[in-house]
Amino acid sequence: FGAWRKADSFPLNDTRHEDASILIAGPNFGTGSSREHAVWALMDYGFQAVLSTRFADIFRNNSGKMGLVVAAIPESAIHRLWEAIEEDPSLEIVIDVEHKRVAAPALDLDVKFELDDFTQYRLLNGLDDVGLTLRHADAIDSYEAARPPWLPAASRYRLPSQRAGPLRPSRARPPRRP
Repeated sequence: FGAWRKADSFPLNDTRHEDASILIAGPNFGTGSSREHAVWALMDYGFQAVLSTRFADIFRNNSGKMGLVVAAIPESAIHRLWEAIEEDPSLEIVIDVEHKRVAAPALDLDVKFELDDFTQYRLLNGLDDVGLTLRHADAIDSYEAARPPWLPAASRYRLPSQRAGPLRPSRARPPRRP
């Protein structure tokens, strides 16, 4: 990948695509990229979604957990999008997570994609694993307040009631590399 990235002919080096937020990829995207860093790298680059015909399972699961939308759509739709983007890089593509559809109105393209209900819920509500846990902050506070003093306590954990302001879930990612 490093050699491709340095080549002038590499699509991500084409200035026509510099503001793209959707990556339209080849088949089996994410194979061999199961670590969270693969998702972080795409998101740090500015991508909010990836379209492909198929995704590696671990990559797909990590993407949903971290807020990157991945939609597997038919190969014919991928090829139509590639061809249309070559002609017009500003082609509007809509990924509707609520209705599980990918559309390109100018092409009269509208295809559905599969997305499990829990991942859909996470994406629609912007929840990562920490955010899911923090939905139960009151129950955690109650449990910690009632913990017998002889039990070990999580000394680094600060209850939301002990913080200066409200706790907001966020994604901690490594800084973007130059």
